[in-house]
Amino acid sequence: MAELGLPETQYAQSGDFSIAYQVMGRGPIDIVLVPGIISHIDYQHELPGYTQCLCRMAKFSRVITFDKRGQGLSDRLADVPSLDERIDDVRAVMDAVGSRRAALVGFSEGASMSVLFASTYPERVSHLVLFGGLARVADLFPPNLTPSAAEERLANLVKRWGSGAFLGNVFASDASNPEAVARIAKFEKLASSPGAIKSYIISNRQIDVTGILPCVRTPTLVLHRATDAQVPVALGRRMAAEIPGAKYIEYPAGDHAFWAGDTETVVGDIEEFVTGHREAGNADLERILATVMFTDIVDSTRQAAEIGDQRWKSRLDQHDALARQLIERHRGNLVKTTGDGVLATFDGPGRAIRCALSFSNAARQIGLPVRAGLHTGEIEMRGSDIGGIAVHAAARVMSQSGPDEVLVSRVVTDLVAGAGLRFSERGSYELKGLPGKWDLFAAAG
Repeated sequence: MAELGLPETQYAQSGDFSIAYQVMGRGPIDIVLVPGIISHIDYQHELPGYTQCLCRMAKFSRVITFDKRGQGLSDRLADVPSLDERIDDVRAVMDAVGSRRAALVGFSEGASMSVLFASTYPERVSHLVLFGGLARVADLFPPNLTPSAAEERLANLVKRWGSGAFLGNVFASDASNPEAVARIAKFEKLASSPGAIKSYIISNRQIDVTGILPCVRTPTLVLHRATDAQVPVALGRRMAAEIPGAKYIEYPAGDHAFWAGDTETVVGDIEEFVTGHREAGNADLERILATVMFTDIVDSTRQAAEIGDQRWKSRLDQHDALARQLIERHRGNLVKTTGDGVLATFDGPGRAIRCALSFSNAARQIGLPVRAGLHTGEIEMRGSDIGGIAVHAAARVMSQSGPDEVLVSRVVTDLVAGAGLRFSERGSYELKGLPGKWDLFAAAG
């Protein structure tokens, strides 16, 4: 976790309602994040990339997040608030933290809220940033959708609320990851009840700020990902075109959630827009010391061809489930699966080695011999991903490993001296793209 730590949840009074908010950072510029249809400012810190994204913003600003009335940790309601009432929550939170003027970053549905707030209180908004937004919610539905079909669709959604299905398009790249789906399902349940989300969806169908877009005078930046599965990119382009002088940036890939994927580029663009300058990306990335583990299935292409696609997919599912189970057991962090391998990090090299040995043994028993490579060094946290020389080094060490072998660099052996692990010398190697020669060792329990 970044050095800023997790913020405390506090409450602002908006009329008769208590609005939950959090503050991170002390920068000279205030940024208010205006959420989408659901939010839970505490639980969202459990979602990969969210906290890191906010910490990155907090390096150049004071970041203020909140749950709208009826959502997350804010007061629940009997009736869904109008858009006018929802922007009162933005004003109440700004007043509570003493923010006279702020940059609004509106996400998804929050984009229309932000446009309305900036138009109503232009003196309180310095910049307007709209990410994955749209002006009219009805544009998300097929034009020939009948009222009965719309009601059936809504009933099915409410019935499945809490399963992760609703947010599937928001985190599209994680749709096939059971662990991620479980997190998303919990997010749904904590953020809203089934009845409340039904009322919100019905109310949101009426949202349309198209008529006030030409009236926006606040400097505006519109950001959208071309592969956004929740809000089609055409709607983001349309919104940008209707706002006088708006700057539009389109990213070639990524999910609807602003904290997923390449957040460094997104936050860098926001920083440059609201501050007028952009810090070097590497200087702002959180760096930690970790042991990096790369694994790879030996001869995966040949095996897939021999047993066929369906059996191969089943075996890969077993492989991934084993990896998650063993990485979790050894207190590691599964960064990602790579199709026929995994990338994980550990805060202790001993646990990393024992995990790699256990995984190699378990994978062999299901007919999938793997090779593994480990290196300890400084890594860069990039949202839910990692980078840095240590990552490349671990990959290169793995490339020298044979079937059922766990190779480690010398620094790893030095760090676990006396831990009861045994190593055999495998010689010195020149690793592609890395300077000098590297002494490698095969680990054994």
